Amino acid sequence: MKLSTRIALSVTVLVPLLVLAAGLLLLGLVHRDLLRQQDEVLRARAAAVLPNARTLLAASAGNRPKAEQNQQRKVLDGALDSGVRLAAADGAVRLAVGPQPVESVVLPAAGSGPATVRDGGRAWRVLAVPVDGTAPGTLWLVQPSTAVDPQVKAVRRRVLLVAVLAAPAAGLLAFGLAGRATASLRTLSGRAAALDPRTGAGSLDHRRSGVTEVDELAAAFSLLLARYDEQAGRTAQALETARSFSSAAAHELRTPLTAMRTNLDVLAAHPDLPPVDRAEIVGELAEDHGRLEDLLNALRTLAGGDLVELSAFAPLDLGELVEAAAAEAGRRHPQARLEVEAAPGVRVFGWEAGLRILLANLIGNAAVHGRTDGGPARIAVRLRAGRSGSAVLTVDDRGPGVPPQERTAVFARFHRRQDSPGSGLGLTLVAQQAALHRGTVAVTEGPDGTGCRFEVRLPLLRPEEPTLVLPARRDWITR
Repeated sequence: MKLSTRIALSVTVLVPLLVLAAGLLLLGLVHRDLLRQQDEVLRARAAAVLPNARTLLAASAGNRPKAEQNQQRKVLDGALDSGVRLAAADGAVRLAVGPQPVESVVLPAAGSGPATVRDGGRAWRVLAVPVDGTAPGTLWLVQPSTAVDPQVKAVRRRVLLVAVLAAPAAGLLAFGLAGRATASLRTLSGRAAALDPRTGAGSLDHRRSGVTEVDELAAAFSLLLARYDEQAGRTAQALETARSFSSAAAHELRTPLTAMRTNLDVLAAHPDLPPVDRAEIVGELAEDHGRLEDLLNALRTLAGGDLVELSAFAPLDLGELVEAAAAEAGRRHPQARLEVEAAPGVRVFGWEAGLRILLANLIGNAAVHGRTDGGPARIAVRLRAGRSGSAVLTVDDRGPGVPPQERTAVFARFHRRQDSPGSGLGLTLVAQQAALHRGTVAVTEGPDGTGCRFEVRLPLLRPEEPTLVLPARRDWITR
């Protein structure tokens, strides 16, 4: 059922009920006002009759029949069409004329104000007035309560008539108004039904209708579509990343796998190889296996950096991470000579695992490529808080350095020297983590013009801004 039809039916039912409810309230108010008018009439007639009633009781007590008869006529003339009952102090009724309940009906006491009494199926409005003087008593003026019934019935008929006429009129009017009120909603529904998933939120093209609920619904639709577009973009990026990851992995794994296959074929075809040749082939297999393992670990780590969320970041002491990474590098490369100088209190907002990856690859790269004349690598790792609000980390070695024309290419994926034993992803991981932490990484000559220096700058933790915004596109796997 349409919303406009539901509104029209609801109004068709509700309006007559409201009219009836208002009519009942009106009937009560009208009946009360009519009774008040009737009471005012009784009070006016009681005031006119009371002097003659006092004289009548005095004449009756003095046994003066003529005076009593004369006063009775005056009382009747003053009461007009109201019923009158006059009783002496001993309860003896001296006068009872006009419409009134039977004597067995108990009338209200004097001074109690107007009251309604019933006699069988009839109701009477009674006013009791005390009569003072030499012969006290009570005067009752009575009028039928049914005197107000014709007016009440007339009001009741009109209320019912208005309720009956209001039902169809309200239904037709509500149907027209509901149709106009829901026009903007129908328009929005049509635009939503015609949406093209390929165009996203831009195809909704909603113009403000002036109806708050419809505009809020349109805003909710736009927000939902924007989130859908964002999620679709993330899904597409994830698919692109997965395809590139597979292609890159297949390309990089082909060479060591081919070499391993060749060596295995040689071992299978020549089971009687001399021990020296067999040991050489087994050594090559071990090297290829280690290269494959390093490559797979690097690819997995690179993918993890692409998928990390902001919830993984927290305030960290970078100095502690530097010292831990240097200690680990010392165990992995015992021949290298490490010099570490980390200023205390250098804190950043970062991903701990990512910063460990950055430090391990920087120091590991220096340990592998920082050898001079076949001697051990000499590495200097320093951390300080820069004046520009950044943490400055430098890793120096005494190796051959990086030519100026290659200082950008060294951070590219799978870039490595011909004699490098690495996977070509170590410095890519460094660049990835620096970007994730809103930092930079650069390679220059060593401080004395020899060797190589890698310098990483990361923003220091600010108490008023303990968070960061991750890059909108993280595509280190795909580029």
